[in-house]
This record gives sequence, C-alpha cells and structure tokens, in this order.
Amino acid sequence: MSAIVLKGYKEGYEIELKQEASFKDITKELEELIDKLKQEKKIEEKDSISFDVKTGKRLLSDEQCQKIEKIITKYENFTIHRIISDVVEMKDAMELIQNKSVHIVGDVIRNGQVKTVNGDLLFLGDVHQGGILRATGNIYSLGNIHGIIHAGFDSNITSVIVGNIKGAQQLRIGDLVDIVDEEKVTASSETIVYVNELHALEFETLDKLKILRPKIFNQVGGI
Repeated sequence: MSAIVLKGYKEGYEIELKQEASFKDITKELEELIDKLKQEKKIEEKDSISFDVKTGKRLLSDEQCQKIEKIITKYENFTIHRIISDVVEMKDAMELIQNKSVHIVGDVIRNGQVKTVNGDLLFLGDVHQGGILRATGNIYSLGNIHGIIHAGFDSNITSVIVGNIKGAQQLRIGDLVDIVDEEKVTASSETIVYVNELHALEFETLDKLKILRPKIFNQVGGI
C-alpha cells in the first residue's frame, strides 16, 4: 500500500499523506516521487511546480514539516503552496472557541488598568476614567463607561460597540479613535458605534444593527 497519493491539477499537484503509513515510509516514497517528477520530460527547468500537502488526521510536528519541505524544494522550481491538516492543536482550538464566544464581565476597571477579552464581550461593570476595556470582537455594554472602550482591538474593523457610551473618554474600533462628542450621542443603551464605508467611526441607533452587521445575528442564531 502506498504511503502517499499524488493528484494533478491545472494549478499544480496535491500530495496526500496516508494516515496509516509511518513517517519513514512517507518520506521515502516522497523522495522517489519528487525525483521521478523531475526526470519527466514534460517538466522543464523553467516551469514552477507548486504542491499542496494534505496530512489528513495526521498532525505533523515542525520538524516533520521541515523534512517534507526539504524533500520537495530540493529542486529550485518545486515549491510548497501549503500544508493542510484536518485537525488542529488544542491551543489553537481553544483560541478559536474563545474568539467565537460572548464573555460576560462585571469587573470594575480603574485608572491605569486594562481589561482584555478574546471574542465578544457583554460588559456589566464600571470603567473609570483612565481605565481601558478592550475586546477582539464586539462590545455590548450595560455598564458604566467613563474611560476608554476598544472593540476589535486586533484590527477587526467590522466590530461594533453597543450601549450607553455617552460618558466615555474615548472610543476605538480597530485602528480608529474618536473622542466622544456629547452632541453625537444621548445617554441611551441603544447607541451603536461602527466603522463606515469611509473608514471612520459613525454613530447610529440599535435598530440599524441588523442592517449594518447582519452576520452578528447569524452567529448567535438571532432572527
């Protein structure tokens, strides 16, 4: 039984590593395959051949990935496009879950303190002046904001801020910053702040949220 399977496509080749095969057998067959491909007359020196490597349920270590890359790229015109696995490491899975979750926080964030959350945040606490509340996703605030509130702080400009932000010192979404102008907002929990098409922060009412960010409702199963 072969340890690898080669498939050809218009844009390059795909190499599938068999899950039941040992890594030693995989590397042996891969070396033979790459040498054979290079020797075929239809592959000219000027041609650039790209490979996708599919590992299936096998999660390769960094050392194993480097070994695969070394075998394929020993010829200058052979390159690896990507190495694809059907599994993820536990730390990556946990990070993904964190980023897709809505976290409830009721802390008091005082002057000089920074509270950071991965994913969306429902905030029920207090942010004092000089305090910073930030999340990688959306921030829904039912608390008291007198400091800085920062949604999408990892450059996610599709994030929104929802809630009573009239007393906030500063609003941030992604890399954009705005000083709260009391003429722009009222003391209402139905204010939303988002990044418009001109890449500027804009204020709207909560009833516009489904139109502006429909994906939020899809993610949480809303209608």
